[in-house]
Order: sequence, then structure tokens, then C-alpha cells
Amino acid sequence: MSDNDRVVLTQVGPEGIRYDFMDGCRVWVPEGARWTVSLRDVDTDTVLFFQEINGSGMVQSLKRYYVRFEITVCKDGSEVFTHVCDLKDREVLIVMQLGGLGDHIAWVGQAAAFVEEHGCRASFLVNGALISLFEDAYPHIRFIDEEDVGDRQYYARYRVLVFFGDREFTCQPNDYRQTGLSHMGAYILGLPPQDRKPRIVVDPGGRPMEEPYVCIGAQASGLSKYWNNPRGWYDLIRFLKEKGYKVVCIDKDRVAGPVTAVRTIPHGAQDETGPRPLTERARWLKHAEFFVGTSSGLSWLAWAAGARVVMISGYTEPYNEFYTPYRVINRHVCNGCANDVNIDLQAEDPFFCPHHKGTERMFECSRGISFTQVKKAIERIPGFGELSE
Repeated sequence: MSDNDRVVLTQVGPEGIRYDFMDGCRVWVPEGARWTVSLRDVDTDTVLFFQEINGSGMVQSLKRYYVRFEITVCKDGSEVFTHVCDLKDREVLIVMQLGGLGDHIAWVGQAAAFVEEHGCRASFLVNGALISLFEDAYPHIRFIDEEDVGDRQYYARYRVLVFFGDREFTCQPNDYRQTGLSHMGAYILGLPPQDRKPRIVVDPGGRPMEEPYVCIGAQASGLSKYWNNPRGWYDLIRFLKEKGYKVVCIDKDRVAGPVTAVRTIPHGAQDETGPRPLTERARWLKHAEFFVGTSSGLSWLAWAAGARVVMISGYTEPYNEFYTPYRVINRHVCNGCANDVNIDLQAEDPFFCPHHKGTERMFECSRGISFTQVKKAIERIPGFGELSE
């Protein structure tokens, strides 16, 4: 590494040493000495790295998630530098921008708790379209997109993302399929695993309609996440209307899915679809009697907005999402493959069904969820049905 390359390590130590905690722990030492570099996990008292370096060189920890590293550097046999990672009042970047709406809602609450725990000056790199959903709710945190990343010298950077194929647990301490989307961010950031609901911005104006209403979201990012029971939505909407509720579909797309398996807005629902601001969607959800959806971003948004969520999903295990007492899954058919560590997701395949693709059992995880089962979950919601009495 040349002198010009040293600027990529943002912190300056004695004897020309440079270091930072950008994707793990990195240390650079200059020419002119015999060095030893040791990296230790302070909390477990585990030496993670120890190496002699003759002349200049850089070392980086294998682990890239949050670890409270201690750096110790010796020059020609004498200790010249020691430093324990301390994020208080430091510039820290947390990267989340590759995730979708549900991912961000799962992760922002975890990242905000991390900021509170460490007292750092945080920047969250997120999908630019989602900045307005969060930034006014967290005035002490800077929400940025790709264009603003390079304007600061960060002491540390952590990536809260889904890491496919991370067999060596370099970027995460455990497999995201075992922890679930809801808790994986906590593990990456060294927090106790629990649901942490983020604050979001909700459009003002109160209820968007006077009548009692239920919001639904039928679309999802893949066919495996849909409620594939062919009569499910039809029977559910008819039932809810009979109980005196308006049923409002707030999906982004009225029609979605691959050409050979197009899915449209459920029959009988009031059409409020369209690419509207998420803060407006949050307003609809905040004032709804409850929300019925799948393992999708709208379900996560409903949870963040404070709505009671009836989630229909056989593709994911219940622990994959936030806790709701109205979670619906049928264990008598194939289920839970999204969280099976023996199965690698093939996101590019809209017909991904690892055990039964091309057979009559395809997508039985959700086809096997009956209207009756969903109805029973809804009937447990306090106050449900009182409009028709």
C-alpha cells in the first residue's frame, strides 16, 4: 500500500499507523519496522488475529459485523499503540439501501437502537425513495442515499443486509434464515434479538374515510408470498363486508406478477392502488380497523403504523416477521421453505417453489390456507364484528 492509499483508513494513530472499523477492523502499518498486530474481541476476551509484518501492510478482520475490537500494535517488540472500538460521538455509517420496504422497516428500528446504545453520530444509507418515511421521525439521524456517502470520514461502517451464501459468517454472526428478517439486524449490530418497531412519518389529516374500514394488501414480491388460495380473497372480502366494513386495497400495483400468472386487485375491494407516498399509505393503515396481508412490505408498514396485522404466510416461518397474534400458517402442508437453511432463495425465478415446482402441490403452503382459518384469526381481534350487532 502506498502513502496515497492510506487515506482509505480514516483514523490516525502514532508511528504512522492508520486504522478504522469500516467493515470490521482494519489496521495499516508503514515501512521501516518489524510490527505485530493483534485484534481482540473485548467482550468475549478472544484473540481473533495475530500477525507479524515486516515493513508496510494492512490487516482486516474476518468478521465484518459489530464486534468491540481492541487493536494492539507493537513496533520492533515494544507496544506503541492500543485502541478499543468506542463509537460514542463518532461518525458511523449503517448501510441498508439494498433492502425493500419491509427490510428497511425491520432494520431501521434495530439501527436506531444501536445509535441510542452507543451514542454515535449516525448516517443511515437507505433506499432514497424511503427517506421521507423516516427522516423527520429521527431528527438526530442522517438518512442519506448513495450521493451523500462520501462527504464524511467515518470511524465505523456496518452493513445490515441479507447476506446470501455467507457460509463462513463473515458479514453476520448467524444465518439470516434462522434468525428471521425481524431479528437479523439485531444480531449484526450486537443487540439482544427482539422486535424493534421503527418510528415513521404519517400524513396528517386523520381518518381518510368516515366508515369503518379494513385495509388489505394482496400483492407481494414473489408468487410464493401470495395467498394462492383461488377463493381466499373473494370469500374474505364478502365476509368483511357482511360484517359492516369497507375493504380497501392499498397495494402499489392494481395488476402484478409474471405474464403467465398475473394477479389483480381482489374482487370487491375498493381500489386505492397506485404509486402513492408511503406516508399516505401509513395514514390509511394507522386509522384502519386492521390490515390483512402477506409477508410483504405493506404488512411491515402496517405494523410500523400501529395497525393490527393479520398476516397470511406459509412460505415464511412466523419468526421471520414481527410478532402478531393474528399470524396464519397451515402446518399440514409444505411450509417454511424461506427459512430452511438447506434451501437457497432464487429471487430471479417468479415460480420459485423448491420442493414442488411444476407439480400439483406447487405453492400449497398458501393454497392450503383456507378462508376459514383466516376468518378465525380475524374473529380473535378485540371488537371485531360489533358493527353488525
